[in-house]
Amino acid sequence: MQRTARTMAGIVAGLALTLASVAPAAGAATASSGTETGSVAGETQDKGKGKDKDKDTVADIAADMQPGWNLGNTFDSTGSDETSWGNPRVTEEFLDQIRAQGFNSIRIPVTWGQHQGGAPDHTIDPAYLDRVEEVVGWALDDGFYVMINIHHDSWQWINTMPTNHDAVLDRYSDTWTQIAERFQDADARLTFESVNEPQFANSSGEAQELELLAELNRVFHEIVRGSGGVNATRPLVLPTLHTGSDPALLDALAAEIAALDDPNLIATVHNYGFWPFSVNIAGYTRFNAEVQQNLTDQFDLVHAAFTARGVPVVIGEYGLLGFDRHTGTVEQGEKLKFFEYFGYAARQRGFTTMLWDNGQHFDRTAYRWRDQALFDQISSSWTERSGTASSDLVFVPASGNIAAQSLTLNPNGTSFEAVLHDGGELVAGTDYTLAGNELTLSAALLERLAGDRTPGPADELVVRFSGGVPWTVRIINQETPVLQAASGTTGSFAIPTSFTGDLLATMEAKYADGSNAGPQNWTSYKEFDVTFRPDYAAGTITLTPEFFAEVNDGTVNLTFHFWSGDTLTYALTKTGTTVTGTP
Repeated sequence: MQRTARTMAGIVAGLALTLASVAPAAGAATASSGTETGSVAGETQDKGKGKDKDKDTVADIAADMQPGWNLGNTFDSTGSDETSWGNPRVTEEFLDQIRAQGFNSIRIPVTWGQHQGGAPDHTIDPAYLDRVEEVVGWALDDGFYVMINIHHDSWQWINTMPTNHDAVLDRYSDTWTQIAERFQDADARLTFESVNEPQFANSSGEAQELELLAELNRVFHEIVRGSGGVNATRPLVLPTLHTGSDPALLDALAAEIAALDDPNLIATVHNYGFWPFSVNIAGYTRFNAEVQQNLTDQFDLVHAAFTARGVPVVIGEYGLLGFDRHTGTVEQGEKLKFFEYFGYAARQRGFTTMLWDNGQHFDRTAYRWRDQALFDQISSSWTERSGTASSDLVFVPASGNIAAQSLTLNPNGTSFEAVLHDGGELVAGTDYTLAGNELTLSAALLERLAGDRTPGPADELVVRFSGGVPWTVRIINQETPVLQAASGTTGSFAIPTSFTGDLLATMEAKYADGSNAGPQNWTSYKEFDVTFRPDYAAGTITLTPEFFAEVNDGTVNLTFHFWSGDTLTYALTKTGTTVTGTP
């Protein structure tokens, strides 16, 4: 698998989730968010060249940076050049396209190690430094605020600092000295971030790691400020350990910033949501009350540590971790609810947010969003709330009688206006009824939309609210899926599946004695796309080598949970590398 631009060690540590304490919550009700009130910090602004930045406070600058976007898997590649991880070479036209999407800042992660000589000078390849400077210049010319950093060096060599202190500090100092000198006179809209997702190996514990990070941040600050020019007052971005939001990590960085006594500092953390939901494991298939509360709690901690004390915050990366594989790991409607609430919660606290995009969101060749509905929700959340519903899926039986079905609306401070089909408003009292926030679609309407009842997507409705992005409801003809017997190996095993219009939500795996089977056996619910993955076009559910690597010989009972509510069981028998299965 292509390495993504975040290390799992840093992510898991940063989230500080005690996995053993997580209880599955499959089927929990979707949370209904509160009403948006009061003024909002960080509204989207179009700040180009020509503004007198000498009159801006660092808080003004951070606010002007909202919203931001990451040029991921490009200069942060650990390969030979910016195309090594599959993205095309950056062009002026491409940056123009990103700017046109409404982004005011761009984070350009840069990995320097493979373009750097050895001791004593650790000279950066001039051609590489020139190329980074060229792209930074294009972005500044476009009116972007720009952030550059030391990126995957964090786990390539900086993490050895506990056992290789002096050599790492020398190299880190030499690296920032060269970057600072090259950009000392660049526009003040360029910011420096000391290091991405700082982490340390073979340390004596968190206390030592916090001390080492404080030392790196202090040295970074001294080098940049001492290099003169615009660097004397340039905004500098300092991360928490792992860019996490645990109280101890936040308090440590807050103390560092206070000790540096510099009015031009910005704090940064990353946020990829509640980990089980973010990767679809442990039955967390829905953006439920617990998932929402986790995000609220994380943001409240960050706000109290920094924003409330006058230190602006940039969420330097955000998204869902399941996106590292593909954006279908989390169901579409649940995904949209997460991003709707994320944008609102960040905006209420005055955070600047920078979307992580390693090429999976904006197509860098076709210049379009791969999931327009997702970006519509994200961009809307920069300025307003959108109404959602308990689901975006309504399953209709492909045969037999059709009954009325209900969805619970989450207006999120808006008000319901209409239900539309093909742009026309449906008739209240006939096509649907609304009692409070309970929207009921009539049997006659669903029968009409079901068409010839062929299993699969049938039609769509749109629920319009008084503001934000309308909520799309997909009408799907469905029958109970059918699993077939299969044989194969631990390296290649797929269950022939007739999905008959249904969609797979999650899978449980247990041994015959009821204990949990497979990786991360603190839960019976396995990680979507890592241990199993559906292929609707091919008609298969694949069980991966990663799943079988932690499965004992014998019988394993699987339970497949589908979004229609149907569940199917399947028995595996594993003997060495041989696997057979029967429904």
